[in-house]
Parts: sequence; C-alpha cells; structure tokens
Amino acid sequence: MSQHIRHNSRKTLIGFVTSRSGDKSIKVTIPYKTPHPLYHKVVNRQTVVHAHDEKNETHPGDKVEIMETRPLSRLKRWRIVSILERAASIEDVAAETAAAAGAEAKA
Repeated sequence: MSQHIRHNSRKTLIGFVTSRSGDKSIKVTIPYKTPHPLYHKVVNRQTVVHAHDEKNETHPGDKVEIMETRPLSRLKRWRIVSILERAASIEDVAAETAAAAGAEAKA
C-alpha cells in the first residue's frame, strides 16, 4: 500500500486587516515594494484580498497571516492562518492615557 505525501504548496502572505466586509469575511491589505519600470525608484504598492475568518476574531489593524485556499465565495480565495499582532483597541489607548495622566498628577 503506497502512501501519498501531500506537500503544502499553498501561498502564504502577511498583511493587515483593513475592514470587516461581512460575517466571517475580512479585507486584508498586503503591502509590498517594487521598482518603478522607468525611473527605478522603489515604490510602495498594495494588494487587497478578501479572506475567510471562521471565528470572527480579527479586527481592523490586526497583522495576520493568510493562506491560499479553494474558492469559498465569489471573491474569497484566502483564509486566516494566524493573527501575528493585535491592533490597539480604543479602550487600551484610553486606559494608557489615563494611567499616564495619573502618573503626571502624582509627580
């Protein structure tokens, strides 16, 4: 009996969540740099893809790793593999600001 070894040849990319476009769906912006064809200056570009977020656990600003997958809908061809870095929420920023203001008042 022969065993088939399947190598994972799917593309993985790292990008930032820009918006929640629906239930279990997000838009991910993937920034990259490329030289201008005529002037040879390095130019910042970006690609926007739709990805599947099964657990609805990402928020705009999160840094995520996505992997290519079978077509899940008309636009979705990617899925979330992991969340690499969480974006600071409004509550976290407000708490840090209040703590800093309290420390200045005591000093």
